[in-house]
Amino acid sequence: MRLLPARPLAILVLLFSVLGLLVAAARADLVWSKESGWRLENGVLAGLTEADGRKALDLMNSARSAEEKGSNHSAIKGYANVARRYPNSIYAPEALYRSAKLRLAGKDYTRAFEDFQGVIGRYPNTKRFNEIIGEQYNIARALLNGARGRMFFGLLPGFVARERAIGYFETIIVNAPYSDYAPLSLMNVAIGHQKLGNTEDAIDALDRMINNYPQNLLAPDAYLKMAQIDATLVDGPYYDQAATKESITYYTDFMLLFPGDNNIAVAEKGLDQMKTMMAESKMKMADFYFYKRNNFTAARVFYNEAITTYPDSAVAKRAKLRLADVEAKAAGKKVPAEGKGEGDTPKKKRFLFF
Repeated sequence: MRLLPARPLAILVLLFSVLGLLVAAARADLVWSKESGWRLENGVLAGLTEADGRKALDLMNSARSAEEKGSNHSAIKGYANVARRYPNSIYAPEALYRSAKLRLAGKDYTRAFEDFQGVIGRYPNTKRFNEIIGEQYNIARALLNGARGRMFFGLLPGFVARERAIGYFETIIVNAPYSDYAPLSLMNVAIGHQKLGNTEDAIDALDRMINNYPQNLLAPDAYLKMAQIDATLVDGPYYDQAATKESITYYTDFMLLFPGDNNIAVAEKGLDQMKTMMAESKMKMADFYFYKRNNFTAARVFYNEAITTYPDSAVAKRAKLRLADVEAKAAGKKVPAEGKGEGDTPKKKRFLFF
């Protein structure tokens, strides 16, 4: 058997020793007690020389001592110093976490979120991952609901920051796409954009929710809200009906996919309104060709489309009566003028008083 030379063997032993220390450090927990301060279980100082380890520990103890005394500003400053000077140590994620908690207590939502993000971004294997994602979600939700952080060292309230809340929700989705917070965040992104009047962005968020989390408990709400938002984009029977078609699609999908949902009645009412709108749009086109252009072929096509769009509706009934007028006029017979035919709603009389 061939033996390794002494020097390479020594290097290999050293590498395995360092690896062993890193593994031990990864398993080590940072523990605090008022009596002994911060300490590492098993006595391991992760990623630091002995001298730097003592300095980092002193800074951590000083920051925690300030925290215990209620001097949050000094504590935050101390924790920030640890995270900046010893980013590769086991102390850094704890320092960022404690700083974030203190900032949150002082309603400094922006910096609290950033410090929590520092833990997630730099130390994704932290045992506090789920807790931190939850804290980030709560911050974003509070801002979306109008919470105002503190400014000028906590002396004055800040501004409403719904745009920032939307950005925070998007960050959460990236941080934890397979967590329960991701679909919740997407729904809140949609709500936020709706509040800000960004309809297209709200639709985009709901579309991502439906496509990425179709089995989630929030999926029915996403379908229904998508249908309702599309319905708000409908301008009337005289205009383009693309939004009407989209709304009908999502109302229909909702009713087919979730027949036992509590909002079925809401969906049925919305679907009725949208199908009526679509049928009415066909009627307007048909009336135009019939009364303005005497184009009986085009009129027949659109009256029939009005019937097939919503067969059991009052609009379909009017379309059938109008088809009879088309055939009569095509045969040279006299028919009622526009708005005077059977089934048309009579215009309200207007009375003028002098």
